[in-house]
This record gives sequence, structure tokens and C-alpha cells, in this order.
Amino acid sequence: MAEMNLFDLPSPFVADWARSLVDTVGGARRALDIAMGRGRNTLMLAAAGFRTFGVDVRLEALQAASHRARERGLAISAWCTDLTSCPLPRERFELIVVSRYLQRDLFERLRATLVPGGAILYETFTEAQLALGRGPSSPHHLLRPGELRSYFHAFDILFYEEVVEPDALARLVARKPAASRLPPTFTVG
Repeated sequence: MAEMNLFDLPSPFVADWARSLVDTVGGARRALDIAMGRGRNTLMLAAAGFRTFGVDVRLEALQAASHRARERGLAISAWCTDLTSCPLPRERFELIVVSRYLQRDLFERLRATLVPGGAILYETFTEAQLALGRGPSSPHHLLRPGELRSYFHAFDILFYEEVVEPDALARLVARKPAASRLPPTFTVG
């Protein structure tokens, strides 16, 4: 069996929420793990009963995740692509997980790829991480206070927090409304 380390363990935040949401997301229970790496959250999602897809730009990481899934008798689909240039399908997933990854131009696509009633679990670093002297230091990889919540203002926020120990993280659980909250559009013609 492949050697496992702390970086292979699923995020406790993601694991707890995914298990509590598995019976409430409905549909095909398809989950998408963005920037899945070696599959720490992907494998947990598959074990929890989701039909799991993971995406990452690093082929070696995807191969490691696929190998670990086979060893555990889990089925996952791994997709090697660069999300800066590749589209996501519309209204395809009941659950999306993003952990310790930030690509600001991806938020609109994440919202669009969730099915109505689907949920997103998002956890990543905030600017407060700079004071801890480790982890990401580029502003491109650090959220400003309240920023994560602002990207999902039209969703039902089930949980939100910003913590500073042991890492400075913003965590969000949000559900896409089952019906659009936008007023109907009218055409005159």
C-alpha cells in the first residue's frame, strides 16, 4: 500500500460537511473536487457515497489519487486540465469541494456548474495567514476578510467562518437556490 502522510488526510471541515450533506443533495450525488491533488478529499467523497470527479493540473497527483482509489476499492474519475483555460459543465454537480485553492475567476463557473439545490464546500487561506509566517504569501492566493462569502451572496449560506488557528482559513458551506432569485426578464417586441 502507498505510504500515507498528513497531506493525504481529508480536511476535517470537508469530511464533516460532506457526510452530513450526502443524503440532502439529491440527484445523482455527483461531487467535483477542484484542485484535488493526491485525492485527500476525493477519496473521502467516494467513500461517503458520492460519484466523485476530481480535477487538477498535475498528472502525477491524479495518478497517485487513482492508484490510492483502486487500492481502497473506490471509483473516482480524474480529469487533468488547467482550469484557467478549460470550461466547467453547466448544472452538472450536486456537490463541489474546493480546499486550499483560490482562483478568483473561477467563482462564476463554480456557481454555474452546481445543479439547483446543490451545495459547495469551500475552504482556503485568508490574508491573516501572512502573520503566521508559513503557507501562501501571494495576494493572489489569499482571501480578504469576508471575500469568500461575497462570491456566494445569492446562495443560501449554511455555514461561514474565518479562523486563524492553526491556519488562517475562510470556510463556507452554501446551497444554490432551487429556483432562481432573479426577477423574470421581460422582452418587448
